[in-house]
This record gives sequence, C-alpha cells and structure tokens, in this order.
Amino acid sequence: MNLFSQFIKAIKQFSLINDGDKIAIGLSGGKDSLMLVDLFSKLKKTTIVKFDVIAIMVDMFNGNYDHTAIKEFCNTRDIELIIVNTQIYEILFDIRKEKNPCSLCSKLRKGQLVTTAKQYGCNKIALGHHADDFIETFFMSLMFEGRLSTFSPLSYLSRENIYQIRPMIYITEDSIKSTTQNFPIFVNPCPADKNTKRQEVKELITKIENVSKDFKRNTLKALLDPSRHQNFFKNN
Repeated sequence: MNLFSQFIKAIKQFSLINDGDKIAIGLSGGKDSLMLVDLFSKLKKTTIVKFDVIAIMVDMFNGNYDHTAIKEFCNTRDIELIIVNTQIYEILFDIRKEKNPCSLCSKLRKGQLVTTAKQYGCNKIALGHHADDFIETFFMSLMFEGRLSTFSPLSYLSRENIYQIRPMIYITEDSIKSTTQNFPIFVNPCPADKNTKRQEVKELITKIENVSKDFKRNTLKALLDPSRHQNFFKNN
C-alpha cells in the first residue's frame, strides 16, 4: 500500500475530514510535516469532500532563517503558507536556560499553532505524526509513566475548541524518508534535537526489531485494532 492510500485509510477509518472543514497543517519544515503538505495537496485534487487547508509554520527563531524553499514547496502544491515569527528559542535557551526544554517548547509551539489556526478560521489542526511516533509514544508512556497510552488519530481540544488530527498514523518513518529525499527539509538547529527520551526509545525499538523484524508492524496492528483502540488513546 502506497503512502497516499495509507493516508486515505486513516482519514476514512477515523473520520478525520468532513465537508466544510478548514484545516491548518502544523508545518515545522521537517520531512514529516512536508510529507503531510504533499499528501493534502494530492487529496484536494482527488476528493469529493469540500474542505480548505492552509499550512502554518511557527518559526522558533524569530525570522532568522531563510524559508524561501519551503514557501516555494507550498506554493507549487497550491497550499497557502503562514509563517509566524516567535521568540521561543530565545525564551527557552537565553532567558529561562532550560536544561530539558522539549516539553515546554512543544507547548509553546502548539499554543501558537492553535491560536493562529483559529485566527484563520480553522476548526482542525493536522499534525505530521506517523506510525513510528505512535508506537514510540506508547512505549514512552509504558516505560516512564506506567500507563498503557498513546495519542489519538482524532482528538478534541475542549479548552481551545478545535480538533486535532493525525492522518499519517499508518505511514512509517522509513517510507517517509525514502519519499522526501528531494524535499526542502529544514534541518533543526535546536541543541536538544536527537537528545531526548524519545530518541532513546526509538533506538531501543530498533534493537528489538533486530530480533523480531515484525515488531513494529505487529505493535501498530494491535494498537489500531478497532475493537480495543479506545483503551489506549489519550486526548492530546
């Protein structure tokens, strides 16, 4: 099954898109969110569902990086790009001097994404989390929180009054890497990148796969089994 078919499968199974939706793609500039832009561009051309979509990029570095290539990428796919300059990097590292900045960084970026999405009349935000993220989050919850939990393909953020969707839930990271080689990927200059608990779990799962090559596929199958998925999803 190709990436677009897996994208459509998630949308249909979890009812992620409806007539009249206006969706804001959270675009970081990484391979995953660029892939999401590409998939939504194809969906606009092929579906009978009437929806609008824009991309929102929360710039942590207050406009100090050139995003010309990403602007062109979105333009060629007929998706409007809104770039919001913020001082998140300065707040985390220069002012607060955070030693473990990832959680706060995520909250600040997501907060700005939601705020901007609502300003543009969006009722849903779409995030580029894929199958590997889904599995890793499950094991992070198990190992570090003692819970059987992971994020949901569809969730309602009641405090913000907006829905959150993750249409790439069936798509693996390896398949994204092999498809996005010519995309204008923005290399994250954050000093905390690749130095996280998630990275530790990712490396552990890779070791397990060396013993059981179907480990990730079987884990994904178990977690997305319609008869049991409500037991695992958390609303975030």
